[in-house]
Amino acid sequence: MFAGIDIASERHVLARLDDAGAALGKPITITEDRAGYDALLAALAPPPVLIVMEATGHHWKNLFAVLTAAGHEVALLNPLIARRFQEASLERTKTDAIDATGLARLAFEKRPAPTHLHDEVAEAMRELVRHRDRLRQDFDDRVRQLHRLVDLGFPEFSRYVRTLDSMLATCLLAEYPTAQAFARATPRRVAKLRYDGRHFVGAELAQSLVEAARRSVGQHHGPAYKLQARHICQDLDTWRKRLAEIEHDIEDLLDTQVLGKLITSIDGIGPQTAARIIAASGDPAHFKSAGAFAAYVGVVPGLCQSGKQTSSRASIGPLGNARLRRAL
Repeated sequence: MFAGIDIASERHVLARLDDAGAALGKPITITEDRAGYDALLAALAPPPVLIVMEATGHHWKNLFAVLTAAGHEVALLNPLIARRFQEASLERTKTDAIDATGLARLAFEKRPAPTHLHDEVAEAMRELVRHRDRLRQDFDDRVRQLHRLVDLGFPEFSRYVRTLDSMLATCLLAEYPTAQAFARATPRRVAKLRYDGRHFVGAELAQSLVEAARRSVGQHHGPAYKLQARHICQDLDTWRKRLAEIEHDIEDLLDTQVLGKLITSIDGIGPQTAARIIAASGDPAHFKSAGAFAAYVGVVPGLCQSGKQTSSRASIGPLGNARLRRAL
């Protein structure tokens, strides 16, 4: 038997073909609950059945785990591959049942290899890395918003505190969000602020900030600007703590894995880089060669050929895992 499953958030559709490629009944709707999964396993009969489905978001994960645990062979496909196959079949109507039947037909004609996911540790690493990326994106968004407020309320501030994502910057701006607030403060009071629980702002920096604030060209000092700056500084402190916590969790998880210790033993590769490599590729030993792994990551030199001339570009080639290469 061959099967195709059209994935959705709450209801999936199953289509089945026999060994000759003939349809086995009508497509069946499978709900995302225990009753639906029991009906799915009953409809597939004894394993193994080759099942093709698209890797759509996260909705396939529970289904994949249940099917593989039952002994079935599941091939996860890029939605682009499935769409090209449907287009080659000149299928003009699109419904969930037609899509499921098309996936079953793809399984019958192409016999794709079953997908083998990373082990549990690598999957946990992937989730942690993705969570860290989302936190980092939120953090960077808040920094950009803070830049806007500083440009409006105290543009000279960045001459004395270079990075607005630092603890020093958020400590100062949470207490004095605008130039007007700085100008009303005394240098002695500003100097006594602690920005990391240990270090003080210091008299020299405090004096410079107060003097610059009194001559500032910033014109936006109202309550709305002060409130935004304080809230953003509080958010940045929260995201900073969360990022430190998740990076610590990633390092602890790497310490439990032989592969993680091996990769971090390479000069220039730290815990976060090693975690990202494992999350994206699993065990590099699964690749046929070091060159194949380098090509997957996308760190091979770019080549330029024209007629009899061949030259290497200074940059790396455009192929490979663009997301991983960009993150590294």
